Amino acid sequence: MDIRFVKDTTTMAEIASSVIAEAIRQKPDLLLCAATGNSPTKTYKLLIAQKANFDSSQLRVIKLDEWGGVSMDNAQTCEQYLQQHLIKPLEISPERYFAFQSNSEHPVNEIAAMQTILAANGPIDICILGLGLNGHIAFNEPAELLEPNCHIATLSEKSMQHSMASEMGTQPTYGLTLGMADILQSRQIVMLVTGQNKKDIVAKFLSKKITSQIPASFLWLHNNVQCFIDEQTI
Repeated sequence: MDIRFVKDTTTMAEIASSVIAEAIRQKPDLLLCAATGNSPTKTYKLLIAQKANFDSSQLRVIKLDEWGGVSMDNAQTCEQYLQQHLIKPLEISPERYFAFQSNSEHPVNEIAAMQTILAANGPIDICILGLGLNGHIAFNEPAELLEPNCHIATLSEKSMQHSMASEMGTQPTYGLTLGMADILQSRQIVMLVTGQNKKDIVAKFLSKKITSQIPASFLWLHNNVQCFIDEQTI
């Protein structure tokens, strides 16, 4: 794993967005798995700023996870975040965007459909990840056993404290997420770690101890991970 400590989130975004832009230049039809939340926002902004330097007309995007049991038009859903920060600015057409529906009447069918889409279009070329306060990645929460593929997740207390959930108005009742194997099969992973409240979990992650109680620790098994850590977190 390539660990890079950066002085601030702007520096992180400058480096990470350049990594993504170069990958798109090398493979215009790559499959980008996009995380949401505070950590990748600046990276996406700077990626959009470089739009003139790469062709996004073939780029495919898959949503990493989604809050379940809320309307898709809720401003705090992953859907609305990605539409604002990535899908619309990069002009990703509907046939090139693969997304969980947050309010499906049959979440199990939603999971099955996404797994089929991933099988047909994958593996993921670049997966953008953040690090949760409890060590989760996507909605792969700490547990005795981790799910390998797309699944319905029981949201932890830490996840429910996320600003997206707390500001939603309607409390999400579950999560929809890619599984650990789906993520680890990505050709390249870029993890962005920001937030002064993550000091403890960053220390545990950097210990390199692999445990299902810190799902992000499984990234140590991958041979192509670039992890950017804001120095403010340590």
